[in-house]
Amino acid sequence: MPSFEARVFVPGSGAQWRRVQAADALGVAAALGVPPTHVLELRSAAQAAPQRVGRKLHRPMQLFSQELAVLLNAGISLLEALGTLSEKERHEGVRQALLGVADWVRQGQPLSAALRAQPQAFDELLCALVAANERTGQLGHALAQHARYLAWVEQLRARLLAACVYPALLLVAGSAVIVFLLWFVLPRFSGILDGLGQELPWGSRLLMGLSQALQAHPWWSLSGAALLLALGVAAVGSQALRAALLARLWTLPGLAPRLRVLALARLYRCLGLLLQSGVPALAALRIAREVMALPWRAAVDAAALQVEQGGRLSEALEAQGLATPVALRMARVGERSGELAQMLERAAAFHDEEAVRLTELITRAINPALMLLMGVVIGTIIVLMYLPIFQLVEQVQ
Repeated sequence: MPSFEARVFVPGSGAQWRRVQAADALGVAAALGVPPTHVLELRSAAQAAPQRVGRKLHRPMQLFSQELAVLLNAGISLLEALGTLSEKERHEGVRQALLGVADWVRQGQPLSAALRAQPQAFDELLCALVAANERTGQLGHALAQHARYLAWVEQLRARLLAACVYPALLLVAGSAVIVFLLWFVLPRFSGILDGLGQELPWGSRLLMGLSQALQAHPWWSLSGAALLLALGVAAVGSQALRAALLARLWTLPGLAPRLRVLALARLYRCLGLLLQSGVPALAALRIAREVMALPWRAAVDAAALQVEQGGRLSEALEAQGLATPVALRMARVGERSGELAQMLERAAAFHDEEAVRLTELITRAINPALMLLMGVVIGTIIVLMYLPIFQLVEQVQ
């Protein structure tokens, strides 16, 4: 007999977690001796430990939605489709999550509840789409739409990452050249310059002193480099620092407006996807909050509050600075015509071109600036290396 963990309302004590064995999820209330309305939350005991740990399984959601949509549209039953996906899955954690979903569905629970019982593998956006479509027979279509949305997000991320590859390689290559000059080339030059018996320019002396210090204490130098690398890795892993860096990134002139448009395009596409599936505007806003960048989540919360108080979605987006002029007009037209979801999708498609302009900005502005910076640094080192020799040649002439 399967085991369940249930959060039960106990009069006088509040909500409590209890473990119980029952034939199915519907028998949990009877086994606990409480009314069914007092069972606030229910989950399989086999999956309770991963939920408490809160580990995230990194299985591409796009692949899951796409595969499940194909199987359902081919006429395969939901249980058989889940079993097929679990059989082909190689990652043990994901396979156990799929088996847990299949177990819940087998016990008569809806697929949305089964997915919510596995938060380490499935996000709220997918759960909301499934909940809105599982009773209408449009589950396969909704999953296919979810897969297309995730494909768009991944394409956008890949485009931005590809634009950042060249600057990163340029920084790495330039830093390697600088280290090579300071560690290997300059010590040999210092011996030659010491034999000239003349006073070196202050810049050359400073550079030679730095090179000799690195050469005399190699282990200290390597330890310092390793420490800086470790601090950089720790800083990247720090949520507070990442949030501060992202907040700073959103204020950079020239870059911030383009990043804002990309974030809003993702919001419009997510809202359109949810609204088209029948999710109410208020719930759609609260779900879409999780896909927004941190600086804009407070604005989405305020917009959701305004909608909850009876305001229109277009008015809430405009009041909180979440509407571009194009998106605002399209949203108003969609509210009048009853095609708000389609209009938001069109607004997102209109702003997709901003990703192309952002990559062009990185290619045309940031890359030349980095090349100029590296050229100045490396050129200064070389000039300071050869400056005493140039002075000696002038004296001889």
